[in-house]
Amino acid sequence: FSMLATMHHAQRLGLGFDVVDALTGRYLGRPKSATFRTLDVVGIDVFSHVVNTMRDNLADDAWHSYFKSPDWMSKLIEQGALGQKSKRGVYQKVGKEIQVLDLASGAYRVSDGKADDAVKDMLRERDWSAKLGKLRDSDNPQAQFVWSIFRDTFHYCATQLGSIANNARDLDLAVRWGFGWDTGPFEIWQAAGWQQVAGWINADIAAGKTMAGEPLPDWATEVSRVGVHTAQGSYSPHPNLYNPHLPDAQGSMRGNEKPKGTLLGENAEKLSGYQPRSALPVYRRQLYPDALLGEVREYGETVFENEHVRLWHTGDNIAILSFRSKLHTLGNEVLDGILRALDEAEAHFSALVIWQTEPPFSAGANLLQAMQGVQEPVPEAGMFGKLKQAASRVKYTVAGGGGLGDVLNAATGNVARVADVVEKFQIISQRLKYSQVPTIAAVDGLALGGGCEFAIHCTRLVATLESYIGLVEVGVGLLPAGGGCKEFAQRAAAEARGGDIFPFLKRYFQMIAMGEVAKSAEMAREMGFLKSSDRIVMNRFELLHVAKEEARALNATAYRPPLQNRQIPVAGRTGIATFKASMLNMREGGFISEHDYNIGCRVAEVMCGGDVETGSLVDEQWLLDLERRNFMELIATDKTRERVEYMLKNGKPLRN
Repeated sequence: FSMLATMHHAQRLGLGFDVVDALTGRYLGRPKSATFRTLDVVGIDVFSHVVNTMRDNLADDAWHSYFKSPDWMSKLIEQGALGQKSKRGVYQKVGKEIQVLDLASGAYRVSDGKADDAVKDMLRERDWSAKLGKLRDSDNPQAQFVWSIFRDTFHYCATQLGSIANNARDLDLAVRWGFGWDTGPFEIWQAAGWQQVAGWINADIAAGKTMAGEPLPDWATEVSRVGVHTAQGSYSPHPNLYNPHLPDAQGSMRGNEKPKGTLLGENAEKLSGYQPRSALPVYRRQLYPDALLGEVREYGETVFENEHVRLWHTGDNIAILSFRSKLHTLGNEVLDGILRALDEAEAHFSALVIWQTEPPFSAGANLLQAMQGVQEPVPEAGMFGKLKQAASRVKYTVAGGGGLGDVLNAATGNVARVADVVEKFQIISQRLKYSQVPTIAAVDGLALGGGCEFAIHCTRLVATLESYIGLVEVGVGLLPAGGGCKEFAQRAAAEARGGDIFPFLKRYFQMIAMGEVAKSAEMAREMGFLKSSDRIVMNRFELLHVAKEEARALNATAYRPPLQNRQIPVAGRTGIATFKASMLNMREGGFISEHDYNIGCRVAEVMCGGDVETGSLVDEQWLLDLERRNFMELIATDKTRERVEYMLKNGKPLRN
């Protein structure tokens, strides 16, 4: 219905498809594909079929006259322009140019529609009451369009709630999960002030501005109503219908002992007006289900907290660590919090779970903080120049006094602090791996860079299906130095089982050197980020439950940390030479830049164990030292600095 309302008001106000998409995407907390790009992805023929189904089966609906495909849509279907699957629909791509259908001419033109600046300012308003009020009061056609689609969606949801959902919560969650809205329609209405918005809708109904003249239902206009979502539950228009999802007076499930639609009897009062969340056993796995406006979230008892991290528990002897930084990035304060959490877990708990109250798991290291650490001015010379001078005097070995120590001794104190942070990353990774209690990484969404390194070092990695996991440091001119290169070199050696390590190492080298990111948890398993013992969860709201169950299972089998591996066979200088030869061909062919080649050579050096004989046995610390030294030498280069600064400024990688 919302898409039909959008199409109706766009045509009424003469707005182009590209303008509508500029208005109805991220500005409204909806997917970037907005309206008509979503239509192309779904399939214009599929959408038309859905609309026809509504038309054929909802004859008594007050909005029935709008349940039909617009003429332009029917013409596109006749032409076979069905959207993305046919390479043409509302949009088409010609070369590198995106074109959009122009209704006035019937031809395609360059897609360049934008929201007016004044309307952008209204849409950026954080307060829903102020936002909707400004849109409604404005004479700007774009503003009137946005208000109209909100108003008619609210109107339809309120009027039809009784026939399409058991309660307001179910409707809001269906819209959020099914269409990718950040906030459901009833949540928006409630946030904007229930009585105020209801008054606006009634006024527009009286003025004939709404798509249908149906009055709002009585429950929606009650003078005492402030919304539909509360801490006790969500409003239901079916107060006395039997609901098998709720416990009886004694707290046990009644099953299906009464047919759907009969009165609940003694439980009628419990359901009156507001329905709590279901108590079915399957929902008990959702320790913290998707929260709605008005619901209260209480995340256990605090062990310690600050503005960067919080360690807490729910009384089951399992510690939970949650980050508070933006995108859960890993700054120095977060690293300190992880170390303290490990100390607390080993002393007072049976396990440590790293879980975020909202995704992502972690977008990686805090680049801004890292660059501020290395770019502060120093006497006589800039940091990068001074570090380069020092690095030029360092031999490419770890043993014999060379390597990182020489760099730090010659460089500035700021650089030394960066080196300390890198070492702290490595210490945390190793502590997560060898902790005296099981460590569980509960990954949802992004787990990139340092976040990925911490996750793969945990005893178990439990990931939701829609997780995006990868070591992306090469994109900013660096290499994984929190144990990522070391860990995959070690895994390749284990997979080789005493045979030729290179075929196994090659796959991991390419993954790291190209900054590949797994697009799902299943893909992450195929790429090697997830071990065979790690778990994948379909429902993200069951993630914490499964992570805790993994911890309990490990403890039930008398968990002991693994022994540190002190005999890791490496590919050595022969492996490095082979990787270099392959990359040299790519460089000469113009597929990678000189700096890409430099980074790749350093990744190869670390993963092959440095300048040693093939088959040499090294320990983990040897590989970690190689990681750290090569990282510090890369961060000294102008090319890497340019990549980091470009990423911070533009949010995308620079290939220089």
